[in-house]
Amino acid sequence: MPETVQLDDRVYSTRLDDGPRVLSEHIPGLRSVAVGIWVPWGASHDGAERMGAAHLLEHMIFKGTERRSAREIALEIEGIGGALDAYTSREHTACHARVLDEHLPMAVDVLTDLIFHPLLRPEDLELERQVILEEIAGVEDTPEELVFDLHAAALWDDHPYGRPVLGTADTVRAISRDDLETLWRTAYRPETCVVAAAGNVSHEALLELVARNFPNSDGNKEAPSVPEPTPAAPETVHIRRDSAQVHICLGASLFPRSDPRRYAAILVSTALGGGMSSRLFQRVREELGLAYTVYSYQSFYDRGGHAGVYMATRSDTALRAVDEVREELGEVAANGMSEEELSSIKRQTKGQVVLSLESSSARLQRLAGVALYGEPYLKLDEICARIDAVSEAEVARICREHYAPERQTIISLGPDGGAAAQNRDPVRLEDSVGNSEKG
Repeated sequence: MPETVQLDDRVYSTRLDDGPRVLSEHIPGLRSVAVGIWVPWGASHDGAERMGAAHLLEHMIFKGTERRSAREIALEIEGIGGALDAYTSREHTACHARVLDEHLPMAVDVLTDLIFHPLLRPEDLELERQVILEEIAGVEDTPEELVFDLHAAALWDDHPYGRPVLGTADTVRAISRDDLETLWRTAYRPETCVVAAAGNVSHEALLELVARNFPNSDGNKEAPSVPEPTPAAPETVHIRRDSAQVHICLGASLFPRSDPRRYAAILVSTALGGGMSSRLFQRVREELGLAYTVYSYQSFYDRGGHAGVYMATRSDTALRAVDEVREELGEVAANGMSEEELSSIKRQTKGQVVLSLESSSARLQRLAGVALYGEPYLKLDEICARIDAVSEAEVARICREHYAPERQTIISLGPDGGAAAQNRDPVRLEDSVGNSEKG
């Protein structure tokens, strides 16, 4: 018999025999439930010649199943006031729904039908391929998205983390129906999936629904993995593009999601560009008026991570804007953060965590992350305690090792006179498109 582990007062986890891991969190006061199925296969597992396959397959499962047409899939959830969605990230694919609690059986039935019984018809593939090509074209026409993909490609070099989630026009055109069926049989296996639900849900009822709807498994629990990355040497590149602004990413590699230094890195990123009170917002926008948009970001994966800064500015101010950001990065790399600033950022971050977890969808994603990345489940007080435990010395080390100006790869996209000394021909744009998480 499968063993159920209680992770918190209302949080449970069960590993079904030759089946998925199932997690649930009962949230009092809600009349709804968010539920999803995660497949541990994302863009980084596709391979260079099949870039975009995971994302294309995610689209294809919505084109019809053995029991439902594409229209019926949409109507069944939307017709009861619910919402159905899916996305592909670098490391997994997810389908999820949010419905009234009374409609949870229907939601689980629809989700499992999508995952395990898609038709994958050739005629649907030809239509959906065109949709993806339009999505790729949309990214190419949106420099504030495209620059992140160009930066990832430069930062990670030939590693799978640098490949676009959408793939390229050439690779998407080359993906066959047989390719998708092989991927579906390889990746969409009951024993490697994760099922999670948050809201007005009973764990026992969720287990019954999963047991009723999931197909039999072959017992193979091995999930795919990617090699450990070796980030490329820092470079500074400007890519010529006709636009009103220069879009700029500065960033460097970080450690994997499981690294306990993650909390310190999040605090540093928040201090630099996590809101209107952050260092870069105050300096670049408020004091100097060099940009309307400037913020920091970070992503953590199973085998690595990265952090950086994004901003958009006019071509005649791009070089100065980059210099100002580099100077601010140099300041934190040399001096870290004061006790007063660190205390303030800790309060801000804890507040953001608490507020975000008032959403059932956020709690759903949190549960899935526990299973997908093998993380221990942390209660809210434990998360806040880990944030409070970050020391000035730890922050200083993160700043010095990962935020020093000379460690940053800088990619700018826009008209000449941009933020970099070198120029790369725009024909390369098609080589690196597709955001980090796409539906």
